[in-house]
Amino acid sequence: MPSTTPIDPSGAVRPGEELNVSAVDAWLKARVPSLEGTPEITQYSGGASNWTYRLKYPNRDLILRRPPSGTKAKSAHDMAREYNVQQALKPAYPAVPSMVGLCQDASVIGSDFYVMERIEGIIPRKHMPRGLQLDKATTRQLCLNVIDKLVELHQVDAAAVGLSSLGKGPGYPKRQIEGWSDRYEKARTWNVLSFKYVRDWLKAHTPDDVATCVIHNDWRFDNVVLDASEPTRVIGVLDWEMATLGDPLMDLGNALAYWVQADDNFMMRMTRRQPTHLPGMLRREEVVEYYLDKMKLKPGNWTFYEVYGLFRLVVIIQQIYYRYHHKQTRNPTFKNFWVLANYLGLRCERLIRTKGAR
Repeated sequence: MPSTTPIDPSGAVRPGEELNVSAVDAWLKARVPSLEGTPEITQYSGGASNWTYRLKYPNRDLILRRPPSGTKAKSAHDMAREYNVQQALKPAYPAVPSMVGLCQDASVIGSDFYVMERIEGIIPRKHMPRGLQLDKATTRQLCLNVIDKLVELHQVDAAAVGLSSLGKGPGYPKRQIEGWSDRYEKARTWNVLSFKYVRDWLKAHTPDDVATCVIHNDWRFDNVVLDASEPTRVIGVLDWEMATLGDPLMDLGNALAYWVQADDNFMMRMTRRQPTHLPGMLRREEVVEYYLDKMKLKPGNWTFYEVYGLFRLVVIIQQIYYRYHHKQTRNPTFKNFWVLANYLGLRCERLIRTKGAR
């Protein structure tokens, strides 16, 4: 495969989100004296949480992550936590970007931020980059490699890398169900259903932890980086802000909520943001079977994890819509998110009624 395959691009910095280039440059050069010249600053458009910039020096290619301006709840955009998780994981999990430095001095740009090495490669989004055509067998291999990278993460020894205190201990599934149910109540608007049946079913069928390990909590194809010259090989895993210690099957359930197949109905296809519809990609049930075999795990009731992942996505979508409904954002993209929230919640109900029995 030629290395001319398009690389995930950054673009112009959005108005109102400019960086203080001279302050960042001075801070960086005090820690990395080998940096030459001044950086070219661009910004990545993906992601709805932290702001991500590319700092392209003549001799170094770096990424800066910071919270949105005006952020009040530091715990929601904890740069130090995100930095420290990656720093600790790197020796055991090489796909993590290399950290360069963490700044907690608000006088530099007004917020915490951290800088890491840029991993140059392909990020598979809703559509694969133009010019990159994979046959069915190659697509299947890419799919397996992405799942294998999740398995590899779940097999990291958290204690050995110093992350034993990252989570809150046993009871992760129970805490998640209670937390997401509460968040849904707080984000409800008049035009979405209560989904009390779904929430009650999840509470009644919450299992004990099958294991406790480092979980990513946002595992999708558009959070991995592929080698441009060998696009089935995963060379990077990004966006660690929600990583924690938890149940690996909850992580898989979250990932499956985004796994849209070619034969899914129109509404489900509307939620697709990764190329899981391509010929050669595993179907959802095949993903689960492959993962469980690799991890040697046997859940008592897989449907619980599938419903949990979908309901969590319902809440995320509804939280975004809540902001639009109350005019906290004017982004027209969010106008009909309440329809998707209702659809996915009803999908949860159908899954429970057809597959929910133990």
